[in-house]
Amino acid sequence: MAGKKNIVLLIIVASLGYFVDIYDLILFNIIKKESMESLNIAPEFETTLFNWQMTGMLVGGLLWGIWGDRKGRVSVLFGSILLYSIANIANAFVTNLTEYSIWRFIAGVGLAGELGAAITLVAESMPTKKRGIGTMIIVTFGALGAVFAFWVSNLSQLSSILQDFTGAKIENWQTAYIMGGVLGLVLLALRAGTFESTMFHELKQTNVVKGNFFMLLRDWPTFKKYLACIVIGLPVWFVVGVLIALSHKFIAENHPGAVGQIKTSEMVMWSYLGLSSGDLLSGLLSQLFKSRRRVIFLNLFGIAVLTCVYLFNHNLSPAGLKTMSYLLGLATGYWALFVTNASEQFGTNIRSTVTATVPNFVRGGVVPITLGFTALSELNIGGMPNSYAAIIVGAICILLSLWGTYTVKESFHKELNYVEE
Repeated sequence: MAGKKNIVLLIIVASLGYFVDIYDLILFNIIKKESMESLNIAPEFETTLFNWQMTGMLVGGLLWGIWGDRKGRVSVLFGSILLYSIANIANAFVTNLTEYSIWRFIAGVGLAGELGAAITLVAESMPTKKRGIGTMIIVTFGALGAVFAFWVSNLSQLSSILQDFTGAKIENWQTAYIMGGVLGLVLLALRAGTFESTMFHELKQTNVVKGNFFMLLRDWPTFKKYLACIVIGLPVWFVVGVLIALSHKFIAENHPGAVGQIKTSEMVMWSYLGLSSGDLLSGLLSQLFKSRRRVIFLNLFGIAVLTCVYLFNHNLSPAGLKTMSYLLGLATGYWALFVTNASEQFGTNIRSTVTATVPNFVRGGVVPITLGFTALSELNIGGMPNSYAAIIVGAICILLSLWGTYTVKESFHKELNYVEE
């Protein structure tokens, strides 16, 4: 195992990297309307831009994961930060839909690598019984990047400073993208003190096949385990991608008195505050119970109950809706456990591939989740099309997650220094 000081530095770098990662991932949803209006892009292309970003994340998850198993986890950690930092800055200066789409795709590729590399490095570098604490810190701090994105997007003073410095007209949405890029580039200065995991160094000396994605598809038991790791995370993006990102639909349907009194961006901010708190809480509970699976089951129960309250309680005030956003975020705050669990299920020679692809397949899953929600809402079930569509989609996500959590083996005490033959 690495020395204590090296591990602390690694966790700091990984936490800051994921902070900027989440900042950029959520920033588009916060400033998309303002940026598209500024560029004269029609509102119907919002989904196009989002899908380009998510496609980039799916491609990037596979590429970075394989690279991490073949060339090292540290190169992925900083290569991904460099790529999404450059894409962030470039996004501030796009002039049309084509350029915006290209840079959202490139940003997606970059965003796909940081978390998987960070979790893999920490899991392989820390003592068995304490690695959950490391991943908990990374994701807890990282989730606050969404809150920072909300704050920066509303801070017009930064735009004024940049305008005075450059002499060019710079809008708030451009400033927010530039800030994300600059933060990432500054973070790269901390690279000097990071280190590769001992397990990977030992792996490099062998002739074992490394980073072969098709090893995960070789037989039903292996693929079943991989699929189970993926579906465990679906409820997180059901909550974030439907209940929160499309909260204006539910507010208009169930709480017409609150229309205009609360923005979707505020709902996003409160939900990510909840996610940060939830990752901290679930990480601590996992250490207390010495179990990943028990805590995930507890989170899924919380998501089910809170979803029903959110959709069918018609007496929520604007303050109540903010509270509900926070609580939904709190319940979905098992992202660190979800990714850590995936990294612990497979051997060193395929671990980076798994840890990078699993969360990005879940993120990509928001596309069929939202498409399913839209299709069901158009059926106008029970006179409450949005609420009933959401409860159906949510039930499917939670049931799949329950199956996945039941299927995987408990990995809290598992030693990770082994390979997949």
